[in-house]
Amino acid sequence: MTDFINKTSITVCNPYTTADGSTIRELMHPEQHGNQNQSLAEASISAGCITRLHRHFICEELYHVTQGEGEMTLGEKRFPVSVGDTVCILPGTVHQIRNTGENDLKVLCCCAPHYSHADTELIDD
Repeated sequence: MTDFINKTSITVCNPYTTADGSTIRELMHPEQHGNQNQSLAEASISAGCITRLHRHFICEELYHVTQGEGEMTLGEKRFPVSVGDTVCILPGTVHQIRNTGENDLKVLCCCAPHYSHADTELIDD
């Protein structure tokens, strides 16, 4: 068995804005880093902003808040989130997150299987 070690650093991951309105840094993704079954990204949502309502049909997603505070919409539920909170988003569940704080809201997003644009449906408001 070959040892697989692949390390990335947030300092070299170029940010981009996604269709849902958040700024993303792909920290680990099969298309870029050679891992196989999941992806990890950091999302940054500016103060007062909200991501577009969306869902993923195949992937299960975990959100882990590392900075700031916000309001999570998960299906029909809305609830506050803050540093240290982790939310599980099951496949097919409509979701979005709003920054309710005064600074950037930062969330680690883990998808299994890995994130794919083709697996993402944006929901009209």
